This record gives sequence, structure tokens and C-alpha cells, in this order.
Amino acid sequence: MTMLSLFGRLAAIAVLSATLAACQTLGGTGLVASTVTTALSPEAANAIAGDMVGRLAEQAGPGQTTIALTSDGSVFGQALEASLRGWGYAIVTDQQTNGTEMLPLAYVVDELEGSVLVRFSTTKVDLTRMYKLSTTGAEPVSPLSIMTRSGEGAS
Repeated sequence: MTMLSLFGRLAAIAVLSATLAACQTLGGTGLVASTVTTALSPEAANAIAGDMVGRLAEQAGPGQTTIALTSDGSVFGQALEASLRGWGYAIVTDQQTNGTEMLPLAYVVDELEGSVLVRFSTTKVDLTRMYKLSTTGAEPVSPLSIMTRSGEGAS
């Protein structure tokens, strides 16, 4: 990969992240709706979900939080839920929970320049990373972008 290609890719990530951040006024949680617009194999979905949940655990603490997740029913949504449970997180989908502090989690999986852009959004932090798909799964091709939130809902 040439330096110019890397710079172009990083610039595209920055523009897309800023665009997605501007759209975070939907719903009561202020998060975008979870969507997957790229077809993923189960192996790729598991690899990406496992990596991203590991990075989320670095920010939110492994297994110390109840995650409020609205899955889109995709292969990735299923892999994400399994990975979160594997890390010890309690998952709440559409149930009402009185008195339980929850961390809402939304995700976006989209194709960008031949790679897959994945973004996790919570009320505390946004995590973004690009992956290259392979026949055996997926590998990260960008550093992890971390955007922490301040203000209401963040700590």
C-alpha cells in the first residue's frame, strides 16, 4: 500500500466518521439505528465482532455492563450478540429493565473502498475500524479510532 493510498483511506475514514457523528440524533439514546449493508460470511462476522467487542471491553470494562442492543437480525448482529455474551456482558434487547443501568450499543457495518467499515456507538464512546475480508474471516486494516463523549450519558 502506498503512502498516498493510506492517506486517502485515512481521510475517507475521518470524513465518514464525522458524517456519522453528525447523524447521532436519532432515537431516545441519541444513537443511529444498527445497520449492516455489506454481506459478511459467518467467519468474517465472528472475526470482526470478536475484535470490536474486545476493543469495547477496553473502554467499558469486560462484563461489567449490561448492553442494550437492538440487533438488525443480520449474521453480524448474531455474531455480535454471541461475542458480547462470550465477554460476559448481559444483553438486553427489547425488554424493560427497572433499575438496571444499561449501555446502549448501535453498530454500522458498511463497505468503503473495497474494505468493510465497522462502527460501534454508545453513549460513552464510538469505536471505528476498517477490515479486509478474506476467505477465512477478516483482518483489521486500520488503527482503531476512539471518540469519547462528554456530557449527558457519558462518564
